[in-house]
Amino acid sequence: MTDFDREVEERLVRYVQVDSQSDERSESSPSTAIQLDMARLLAEELREIGAADVTITDYGVVLATVPATPGAEGAPVIGLLAHVDTAPAYNATGVKPRVHRGYNGGPITYPDAPDLVLSPEVSAYLGTKMGDDIITASGSTLLGADDKAGVAIIMTAARHLLAQPEIRHGKLRLAFTPDEEVGRGVDRRLPADLGADFAYTFDGAGLGEIEYESFSADGAIVSITGVSAHPGWARGKLVNALHLAAKLVALLPQATMTPEVTEGREGFLHLYEITGTAARAELRFILRDFELEGLSAKGDLLRQAAAAVQATEPRARVVCDIRPQYRNMRYWLEKDMTPVEIARAAVRAEGLEPVSVPIRGGTDGSRLTEMGVPTPNVFTGMQEIHGPLEWVSVQDMAAAVRVCLRIAENAAGEPSA
Repeated sequence: MTDFDREVEERLVRYVQVDSQSDERSESSPSTAIQLDMARLLAEELREIGAADVTITDYGVVLATVPATPGAEGAPVIGLLAHVDTAPAYNATGVKPRVHRGYNGGPITYPDAPDLVLSPEVSAYLGTKMGDDIITASGSTLLGADDKAGVAIIMTAARHLLAQPEIRHGKLRLAFTPDEEVGRGVDRRLPADLGADFAYTFDGAGLGEIEYESFSADGAIVSITGVSAHPGWARGKLVNALHLAAKLVALLPQATMTPEVTEGREGFLHLYEITGTAARAELRFILRDFELEGLSAKGDLLRQAAAAVQATEPRARVVCDIRPQYRNMRYWLEKDMTPVEIARAAVRAEGLEPVSVPIRGGTDGSRLTEMGVPTPNVFTGMQEIHGPLEWVSVQDMAAAVRVCLRIAENAAGEPSA
């Protein structure tokens, strides 16, 4: 193992054991107080390694500076970002990371879920990682490599730069954000507080990926208020909100427009939660498409379905509320690909081939780019995220550390060798 392998592994294993799950229903910022446990840990470690300007903002972002080396003060200021929260889609409490040394290509099993198996048949990318050290959880939780792998990568790179002043680089601004998983990772104040000319999120997947295109995203809530009545005397009185919710779902194009039947550049309309009673029900959706026209069309479909259900039962009240979340970063980055090309050159300098594929999701970079800070996304190695099969290669993370260092050098005008 290299020094980068050891450090990035140690950091990830330690970080994922800190519960920092976000909560989309919370109105606070950050959405959960436990995210501040991670923020305070990182702030302390940043001070220990010699970072400057370490602070935790009142909206929960850890900010710090790696000062420019002498002679590089005029280089562009680069932001390096990762998010501290883990997805609320699956249990993230009590994570027990496991390191599988020198992966042999066979199935990986889990002590806390005997029927759970990770293998190349389940996760094809795993088949390319023979000999790597693979980190998983124990089966009852997600791992949290999304995005604590990114946190570990940036922290490792920052410590190396601060300890090796002979590596020429401009000013780097580090930002560790909360609430990315619930679409609230970029506060309106962050671009000014970050103070970067351009930035990179380390929140990507496979080795060599440099992403500059993401979904455009909206979130939707359909609220259905029925008429409550005692079921024994409900004839002609009860209007069951849950039945109306089922009608609405049945009206949507489930065979062609849900996540489980789409891929590539196809968007989707995803119902991810239904709650309620016969008196009132709430359906939560996410809408995704790479083009704004397609996103708008999906919103229209949902509104039409809500209107059709309303028309069948005038005694009920059906309300469809659609709100923007983020937009495809390509709309801005394609106007100036300099940050993307700097990252691609860094990947090539590590003997890898850069890969740019559309992200079937979004990052804090999507919002930052829209707000004026061009921010492509860089690989971390994380795979099968948001569930118990989540895993990451230590060697992929170490490669991302090296690419991060190359990006810092390249942006300062120091060509990669």
